[in-house]
Amino acid sequence: MLKLSAFVSGLVFGLGLLLAGMANPLKVQAFLDLAGQWDPSLALVMASAMGVALLPFTWARQQQRSVLGAPMQLPVKREIDRRLVLGSLLFGVGWGVAGFCPGPALASLLTGHWQVVLFCAAMLAGMLLFERLDRQLNR
Repeated sequence: MLKLSAFVSGLVFGLGLLLAGMANPLKVQAFLDLAGQWDPSLALVMASAMGVALLPFTWARQQQRSVLGAPMQLPVKREIDRRLVLGSLLFGVGWGVAGFCPGPALASLLTGHWQVVLFCAAMLAGMLLFERLDRQLNR
């Protein structure tokens, strides 16, 4: 049941990203272009997503287990540190340059466009590189 619920959740999330236009790099770049032809529609998508998530996250914070019985695993770290800031900046630059963030990129893989495949390969390589460097630095 856990795998089925994860699959359905991912499917709904991916469809939502596609329907909202977040898998379209030109729309994303137009959203990030504050000095040019700014397209605020993705801000409405993000605000709607936060509004929809507010009640379930409020409920989840008060629970020890999920609806399906798994242990609740919400983030507990609250401080803003160098690692968070640098990671956020790197994420933002990548999002602005490529017009993709991880979720929409994975949803767009089905299109077969070489740009999406290249982005996903670069994203995977970056994650593997980070893991290796992080492991070495923390020894």
